Amino acid sequence: MFVAILRIDLHIPAARTLKDKRQVVKSILGKLKNRNVSILEIDNQDLLQRASLGIAIAAHDKTTAESMANSTLDFIESSYEVELIEAELEIV
Repeated sequence: MFVAILRIDLHIPAARTLKDKRQVVKSILGKLKNRNVSILEIDNQDLLQRASLGIAIAAHDKTTAESMANSTLDFIESSYEVELIEAELEIV
């Protein structure tokens, strides 16, 4: 078994209030939980337009873990008006 650990930092330019930001983050969390990944906001909870998310994905092989992590990242970037600041992927 392999686990992909993905940490992403996002900029949410449309967020004018923390409530706006939290709505976007909550939507991302909800939709990704339906895609068989574990996800959590791990940092920057009180910053207006920044969000840091931690994502864990379990898979049978390393290639599948990496593929699922990349598709998760692509889903976030294509489904939401967010800018990717940084992404770190580790597979163990």
